[in-house]
Amino acid sequence: MSRADELYIRTCRDILGNGIWDRDREVRPHWEDGAPAHTIKKFGVVNRYDLREEFPIMTLRRTFYKSCIQELLWIWQKKSNNIHDLGSHIWDSWADETGSIGKAYGYQLGVKHRYPEGEFDQVDRVLYDLKHNPASRRILTNLYNHHDLHEMALAPCAYSVTFNVSGNTLNAILNQRSQDMLTANNWNVVQYAVLVHMMAQVSGLEAGELVHVIADCHIYDRHVPLVEKMLENEQYPAPKLVIDRSVTDFYDFTVDSFELPGYRWSDFSEKIPVAI
Repeated sequence: MSRADELYIRTCRDILGNGIWDRDREVRPHWEDGAPAHTIKKFGVVNRYDLREEFPIMTLRRTFYKSCIQELLWIWQKKSNNIHDLGSHIWDSWADETGSIGKAYGYQLGVKHRYPEGEFDQVDRVLYDLKHNPASRRILTNLYNHHDLHEMALAPCAYSVTFNVSGNTLNAILNQRSQDMLTANNWNVVQYAVLVHMMAQVSGLEAGELVHVIADCHIYDRHVPLVEKMLENEQYPAPKLVIDRSVTDFYDFTVDSFELPGYRWSDFSEKIPVAI
């Protein structure tokens, strides 16, 4: 069993067994047929992944890690808010006729800010501090800009990352306001585990812990039977992440810089509806 499987099973069983339903409230999300998409949830879920022990990809079903990384690079490297720069269709439901998702995600990371050392966007500020100020307790990014929320197609779900260097180890906390456990949980974990590895490698550090803090951790009503079925799937050992060690510049990483040889997963072919 991988650690990602273990934490996923524990979290889902806790939600299903002890969670709170919102069926007594009006909710914003809806299904394709217009029906309200209600959830059962737990508040304040915290999961810790030690990246020195294993790469946290689940095996209960397949996580398409190349697509995860592609989206990560779209946001953190390209700092784009246009789906035409992405190459997949996961953001299509939120894009306008030009392909824009508004002033969200990559847009916020790409805005330059003035500091005593010069102008940096949020990503370059992190890279600068990891090399020049590793003892700083101020190395973080924040996408939840209240000034621009009205111009975002979707308010950021995974909205903040705090980086912390302890000795020669880079740790990070991912703060997430909302998490759809079936469609997005391991997707986000894989993305930000890769990000910690990327930041560590180009900064001469070792990847340490990823701490995932989720405010509203939920399972949608129509996902409940699918989650229950998936939790019974066979589990496999976690694969090892192989990274191109020749990359020393954050912006030189590509999707092909990462491999998970021997990654095995259980079959899960059920169609998963997505609440919008």
